[in-house]
Amino acid sequence: MTRPRSLLWIAVGAFCVGMSSLSVLQQRAFETGRFDVGNLTQVVWSTANGRFLEITDVNGEQISRLGAHFDPIVVLLVPLWWIWPSPELLLVAQAVAVALGAVPVYLLARKHLGSDRAGLVFGVVYLLYPPTQWLVVDDFHPVAFATPLLLAAIWFLDEDRLLPFALCAGAACLTKEQIGLVVAMLGLWYAIAHGRKRAGALIFGAGTVIAVLATAIIVPAFAPGGGSPFEGRYASVGGSPAGIVRGAFEHPLRLVQALAEHRDLTYLIDLLAPLGGLSLLSPLLAASALPEVAINLLSDTPTQTSIHFHYTAGAIPGLVAAAVLGASRIKRRWPGASTALATALVLLVVGSGVVLGPLPIWAHVPLGSTLAADAHVITAHDRTAARVLRVIPPGAPVSATNTLGAHLSERQRIFSFPVLREATWIALDLTRPSYRDNAPGRRFAGAYDRLRRSGGWTVVRREDGIVILRKKV
Repeated sequence: MTRPRSLLWIAVGAFCVGMSSLSVLQQRAFETGRFDVGNLTQVVWSTANGRFLEITDVNGEQISRLGAHFDPIVVLLVPLWWIWPSPELLLVAQAVAVALGAVPVYLLARKHLGSDRAGLVFGVVYLLYPPTQWLVVDDFHPVAFATPLLLAAIWFLDEDRLLPFALCAGAACLTKEQIGLVVAMLGLWYAIAHGRKRAGALIFGAGTVIAVLATAIIVPAFAPGGGSPFEGRYASVGGSPAGIVRGAFEHPLRLVQALAEHRDLTYLIDLLAPLGGLSLLSPLLAASALPEVAINLLSDTPTQTSIHFHYTAGAIPGLVAAAVLGASRIKRRWPGASTALATALVLLVVGSGVVLGPLPIWAHVPLGSTLAADAHVITAHDRTAARVLRVIPPGAPVSATNTLGAHLSERQRIFSFPVLREATWIALDLTRPSYRDNAPGRRFAGAYDRLRRSGGWTVVRREDGIVILRKKV
C-alpha cells in the first residue's frame, strides 16, 4: 500500500504540473496582462540587467517597484531568470511555491490529528481549496509566496522552533506590505495558545513594525507624489491607514457599512464553507487571517472581496491551519468521528471546487463553475498575435494594450496605451481591450482614432485585429 507521505508528494506534483500548465496556457492564450504578469516580468528583467526593481508605471514614469508594493522577494527569481528568461518562469515558480504549502499543512495535521492519513487529507484539502487554486491562476503576484511561507511559519511556531519561524515569517513579510500584520497576529496566537507571552509579544511587535514601515514609510518614499497608489480604494473609509483609524472613531457607521455589504458576506462564505467552517473552531489562529480579510472588506474595489483573485494569499494559511486545529478539537470530543469527518471534508472541498474553482473540467459538470473555463484555450487569434509581436525589436520602447503588454515587458521602457512618451512602436489588440485599456480617462477607441489621424505612425502589420505601428522618422 502506498504510504500517505508518498501520496502527498504525488498530489503536490500533480498540482505543480496541472496548475503550472494551466497558468502557462493562459499566458499563451493572451489571458494575462501587463497588470500583473508584465509589470513583474519587467521588475525581474530590470533587476537581472542591473536596474534594481525598476519598472515603468501606468503613467510612463520609471519608478521602483517599491513605490507600488513592498515585495522585494521577487529578486530571488533573478538567478532563475538567467536560466529561463521568460514570463512563464514566474507562473511556474508561483505554482510550485503554492503547491509546497501542502507540506507544512500535512505536518500540522499529522501532529494534531495523530495520523499520516489525516495529514494527507488536509494536505490534499489545501491543494483542492478553491482560493488556493485561484491564487495560482490569477496572473503572477509575489504575495502568492506568502501562502506557503506563512504555513511553514505556523508549523515551526507550533513546534516552538523560533529561528526557522523567524526566517519563514521574515521572508513572507517581503511579499507584500501588509503581511507583517499576519505575522503579528500569529504572535498573538502563540502568546495565548502556547503560553509564550514574551516571545509572542516580540513577534507581535516585530510584525506590526515591519507592516508600518513598509506601508507608511517605504512605499510612500518610493511612490511618485508620496502616499500609497492604492489609497483611493479606501476613500469611503478614510483612504490612508491613519485616515481609516481616525474614521473609525469619527464615523464608525461608515466602517460598519463597508464591512456589511452583500458581496462581503458572499466572500466570507466562499472562504469558510469549503473548509466546513472548521476554521471557526480555532478562532485565535483563524484571526491571523483577519488583517488580509479586513483590508479586503474595507476596500471599494470589488475584486478584493472575491476568491478569484490573489487577495486571499495572506488569509489562506490561517484559515487552513485553523481548520486543522478545529478538526483536532472535534476528534478530542468525538474520537470515533475522525473517518467520517475526513471523508466529509474531502467531499466538501471537491464539491466546492466544482462550484467555485478555476479548473476547466468543471464547466462540463452540472452546477460546475464556468468562470475562465476557456481562458486556457489558444485560438487562431492568439497565434496570430504571438507571430505578429515578433516584428517589434527587443528593447525598443513600446506602448501596448494590456494583454499584449504581458508579452512585451522584457525591456526598459513599456507604456500602457494610450500613453506613448518616447515609444517607437505601438502594439494594439483592437478586439480585446482589457483591464486599464478602457479605464476612466484613457478612452481606448478615441485614442486609436486620434493616432490614425495624426500621420506620425506607419502601420507595419494589421492582422485579425492586431495592429503594430512604428513611429515615422
